[in-house]
Amino acid sequence: MERIALVLGATGGIGGAVARRLAEGGWSVRALVRAQSLARLPGHVIPVTGDAMDSATVAAAATGAKLIVHAVNPPGYRDWDKLVLPMLDNSIAAARAQRARVLLPGTVYNYGPDSFPLIDEAAPQHPVTRKGAIRVEMEHKLRSAAEAGDIRALIVRAGDFFGPGAANSWFAQGLIKPGARPGVIRSPGEPGVGHQWAYLPDVAETMVRLVERDRAQGFETFHMDGHWDATGTAMIEAIIQALGEPNARVAPFPWWLLRIAGLFAVTPRELMEMRYLWQRPIRLNNARLVATLGAEPHTPLALAVRTTLGDMGCLP
Repeated sequence: MERIALVLGATGGIGGAVARRLAEGGWSVRALVRAQSLARLPGHVIPVTGDAMDSATVAAAATGAKLIVHAVNPPGYRDWDKLVLPMLDNSIAAARAQRARVLLPGTVYNYGPDSFPLIDEAAPQHPVTRKGAIRVEMEHKLRSAAEAGDIRALIVRAGDFFGPGAANSWFAQGLIKPGARPGVIRSPGEPGVGHQWAYLPDVAETMVRLVERDRAQGFETFHMDGHWDATGTAMIEAIIQALGEPNARVAPFPWWLLRIAGLFAVTPRELMEMRYLWQRPIRLNNARLVATLGAEPHTPLALAVRTTLGDMGCLP
């Protein structure tokens, strides 16, 4: 029996990684994408031209699907309060019509200091930012629909993404610049403060393994450990090692410049709001995931960083 998946956000990092992994696993993968973004789709994915804000288009694209991957976000954080929840409503409605499961990549935005530093799936969600409050509402919508028996929902939460295709990430936009061998590596975190990273192929592998289990429940949430950088320096050291430049220049991230830019532009202003994630150690607890899968898919950091840098055009 054909397994059909619809991916919203397949031109993004996590959406693209999940779409590729599903296609490799024998799924028939459709991607709802705007016409101007067709060239950015992964291979072996069937394009469906349209907008995630159009409920009729989403419903038609989901015909026959058993899985809807909701990995779409407004570009540059623009109009989050107006677009994010309606787009999810459309995915839920389409899943309800097809009796499908919705897969949502989760974030740590949902949590506040009362849940730090080690967060499991049962931790209270008291966000301190506007984006965090929206993410909490998204998960509430999924839980309500699942508990009503209308759909099944799966949320997988991980640290900061890096890897092939993760262009809109702290790794690719904050630590180093893509397209050339970096002249400087930026460090966004406070000295000695740990940070959690997630390699996209590992995240996609984890998600698909969870989707393909026989005994999945109506509403489930799992946390990944990924790569825990206990001192905040391991990722930078891995980049230096991959570059083969032991004397590479490392400098603090210019938060002051981002603050000034935020006076005039949306994206830097939204990024400044998330600075607290770099000022204290925040780690997701993957005990439930390990108990479910037996082990978490995990690519060694050196290989993951080297592959990421190669994809970014930063290696010879």
